[in-house]
Amino acid sequence: MTEHNLLETEAIQYNVNAKDSGFKKRLGLIATGIVGGSLVALYAVAGPFVAPALRKVCLPYVPATTAQVENVLRVLQARSGSLVDIGSGDGRIVIAAAKKGFRAVGLELNPWLVWYSRYRAWREGVHHSTSFHISDLWKVSFNQYSNVVIFGVPQMMDQLEGKLQTELQSTAKVVACRFPFPNWAPDGTAGEGIDTVWVYDAESFKTEKGTHQGHIVTPQQPQGNGDTTTS
Repeated sequence: MTEHNLLETEAIQYNVNAKDSGFKKRLGLIATGIVGGSLVALYAVAGPFVAPALRKVCLPYVPATTAQVENVLRVLQARSGSLVDIGSGDGRIVIAAAKKGFRAVGLELNPWLVWYSRYRAWREGVHHSTSFHISDLWKVSFNQYSNVVIFGVPQMMDQLEGKLQTELQSTAKVVACRFPFPNWAPDGTAGEGIDTVWVYDAESFKTEKGTHQGHIVTPQQPQGNGDTTTS
């Protein structure tokens, strides 16, 4: 091989290596962009779901099971009027209650879930009898509601007792799912295990408010008023 041919071969190899290096750099930039964009998108979607759980008193999003929804409707089957679901999530309790004739309201901190709930209500044909609000439960008054449903966590239930005792009318009914209120004696229950719901008549816990200091209440027998199912 002549010196001229050798130089040509080296030049061609250099060009090939340069092109290959440039392609790898472009591929690396594209991959970095895809990963970065995915992380931003994940943060945008997941952020509102995670943020409520980072609060001092958290109310994380855990969808209600079919059995839980059925149990809520079961204990409220003789009831009517307004209903509010505290921490309404994807709106399944509110939508199911609206189908049973309630004027149902969902309160939820997560805007993504609120928008999705509104869409579901429209799709299910109950958007005229439902409403969903981006609301902090501690900044809302519940005196206008006849029925209250709460999927709470233990850290918040004691404080919520005091708020509901003060604000609810004596004819109201409260349904607690997954966790009971720590100081109230339930007037009835339905379901079992994680699907258990506890039912409280406002007249009962408002009376208790005047007879104890907000500590442990001796459990009472369910009143058997026909609209709750005892276990």
